[in-house]
Amino acid sequence: MNSIIEALSTNGFALADYLVFGLYIVILVGMGIYLSRGKKGEEKSSTDYFLAGNTLTWWAVGASLIAANISAEQFIGMSGSAYRSGIAMAAYELMAAVTLILVAKFLLPVMIERKIFTIPQFLRERYNWGVGLAFSIFWLFLYVFINLTSVAWLGALAIKMILGLPAVNGVLLGMHVDFTLLTIILILFLVAGTYSIYGGLASVAWTDVMQVTFLVGGGLITAFAALNVIGNALDIEGGAFGAFAEIYSHLGTIEGDRHFHLIVSRNEAIANIVEDPYFDIPGIVVIVGALWISNIGYWGFNQYIIQKGLAAKNLNEAKKGMLFAAALKILIPFIVCIPGVCAFYIMNGSYNGVPVAEQLGDLLNGTIARSDDAYPFLIRNFTPVVVKGLSFAALAAAVISSLASMFNSTSTIFTMDIYKQLINPKASEKRLVNVGRMTSICALLLALIAVYPIMGGADQAFQVIQEYSGFVFPGVVVIFGLGLLWKRASGMAAVVTAIGTFVFSILFKFLMPDTPFLLRMGYVFACLAVLFIGISLASKKAVPAKPLDESTIRTQLVWARVFFVCALAAAAFGIIGYQDDDLRLYGVEAVFFLATMFVVLGIYLRSNAKDKVQDPQAVDIDLSLFRTDRAFNIGAIAVLVVLVVLYTLLW
Repeated sequence: MNSIIEALSTNGFALADYLVFGLYIVILVGMGIYLSRGKKGEEKSSTDYFLAGNTLTWWAVGASLIAANISAEQFIGMSGSAYRSGIAMAAYELMAAVTLILVAKFLLPVMIERKIFTIPQFLRERYNWGVGLAFSIFWLFLYVFINLTSVAWLGALAIKMILGLPAVNGVLLGMHVDFTLLTIILILFLVAGTYSIYGGLASVAWTDVMQVTFLVGGGLITAFAALNVIGNALDIEGGAFGAFAEIYSHLGTIEGDRHFHLIVSRNEAIANIVEDPYFDIPGIVVIVGALWISNIGYWGFNQYIIQKGLAAKNLNEAKKGMLFAAALKILIPFIVCIPGVCAFYIMNGSYNGVPVAEQLGDLLNGTIARSDDAYPFLIRNFTPVVVKGLSFAALAAAVISSLASMFNSTSTIFTMDIYKQLINPKASEKRLVNVGRMTSICALLLALIAVYPIMGGADQAFQVIQEYSGFVFPGVVVIFGLGLLWKRASGMAAVVTAIGTFVFSILFKFLMPDTPFLLRMGYVFACLAVLFIGISLASKKAVPAKPLDESTIRTQLVWARVFFVCALAAAAFGIIGYQDDDLRLYGVEAVFFLATMFVVLGIYLRSNAKDKVQDPQAVDIDLSLFRTDRAFNIGAIAVLVVLVVLYTLLW
C-alpha cells in the first residue's frame, strides 16, 4: 500500500488532477443513476430498458456510437502504432466514417422498419431459429469472454501505466496475479455496472454524451498541450501549430519515413514482411480491400454498436446520428495518432542538429521502452495540471463507456433471444427487465473471473484476438448482408457459410502465413460469397416471388448493370496492375476483392428484379427506405470531401 501511495504522489499528477478525475466519476455515476429513474408510477418495459424507449436523439445516437467504439486499444494501441510506423493505422477510423454513412443509408433502415431488438433476432426471423440461437450463443461468449475481458484488461494496463503504479503480486485461486491490475479492473466494472445495469440503454446512451465530450475534448487537449510544450521548449515560433509544422517537415526529410503517410507501401529493405508496417496496413487495401469487411461487420452487424441506432426516436434521427458519428470518426486520428508521432519525434528527432530528447532534458520523466508507452509518456510529461486530469478522464471514459455498452448488449441478447424465446415466452415486461439486470451482473462476475486466465499475456493475446475475431467477419457480412437484401438467401446457405468462415480463414492462414491478414480476408470473402450464392440458388425450398412494380425492377436492373461494369473495370485494372512491380508494392491485388463485391451486388440486384422465386422468409425491401433527405446528403458529401482531401494531402 505504501508503494502505491508513493507512486501516486511522484507520478507527475497533482492534487487538482485527481480532483478533476474524481469529479468526473461522481458526475458520471450520479448522472447515470438519475437517468435510471422511470416515470412515476410506471414500470420500465423491455423497450425502455433495452432500447431506451426509442427516445434517443441524433446527437445521443452519434455520441453513444463513438463512446462504445473508442477504448484503451485506440488510445494506447493506435497511438503506439503511430509511434512505430505512422498515421496509416488511422485508416481504420477514417474508412469507418464512410461505412457509417453506408450503414445509415442501406442497412439500418431495414432493421428499424422490422422493429429489430437484436441482431440474432433478425437471423431467427430471416433464416430459422437454429441460426439465430447459434449466433446468440456465439455473441454471448464473444462479449463476456473476449470483449469485456480485453477492454477491461487493456484499460487497467493503461491506467496502471499512466499512474506509474507498482505491481502487487500474489496468488489467487492457484494463479499468479497482479492485485493492482485486478483492483483497477474491479473498479472499472463497478463504475460501468453501477448505472448501466439498473438503468439500461437509456443510462448508457445519455451518459455517453458526457463521456464522448471528455473523450474527444480531453484527447484533443492532450495533443495540443504536447505540441505546445514541444514548441515552447524548443523555442519554435507559432506554439503548438509551429511545433506540428516542424515535426511534419523534419520527418519528411528522413528518407523512407512514412509517419505522415496514410498509404503504406511494401518496404523491400525489410526482409521479413511480418516486421514491415505494410503487413498490418497493406497499401490500397484500406481503400478498396477487405478492410470494408471488418468495418461493415463491426458497424453494421454488431449488437452493442447497432443497438444505439435501433434505439433512436425514428429512422431520420437514427440516420443523422450515424452521420454525426461519421464526422466524429474523422477527429479520432488527430486525438490518438498525432500524440504517437509527437512521441516518436521527441525520442528520435532532432532540432537545429541537436537531438530533441537532449534539448528537452529535465522535462522528460521516464522513457518509451515499447511503442505502447507513447501515449502514457506524453500524458505524464507534456500535459499541465488539470489538463492531465482531463486526459486521464478521457481515457477512463473510453474504457467505461465501452464496458457499459457491452453489459447492456449482453443482457439484451440473452433476455430477448434466449430467455424470452426458449425459457419463458410469456414473461412479463417487469420480468424481462429483471432478467436483463441479472444477466448483466452475471456477465460482470464471469468476466471478472475469466479476465486473468484469458488475458494473462495481454499484449500477444490481444493481437491474436484481433486477428482471429476477424475470421468471423467475412461470414457475418455474407450471411447478414445478403440475408437482409437478397430474396433468394437460404437458411442452409447461412449455416454452411457460418461454418465455412472458420474453415476458409484457418486454411488461408496456414497456406498464406506471409500474406497480410486484410488480403487473406478478401480471399475468404470471395470463397464464401460463391458458396452462399450457389447453395441459395440451388435451394428446393423456394416459393413463388412476390410481384414487383416496374419502377423497382427497372431501378434494380440499371444498378446491376452498373455494378457488373464496375466489376469488369476493377478486374481489368487488377490484372494489368499486378504486372507492374511498383503497383504490387501497394497491394494492387486488393482490387480483385472490390471486383468480387461489385459482382455480388450485381447478382443480388439482378436476381431480385428477374427471379420468379424467393426464399420463404425473404425480407420485403421497399426502396423508399433508402431515400435520405437533403441535410443528410449534404453532410455525407462533406464527410467524403474531407476524407478525399486528407488522403490527397497525406497519401
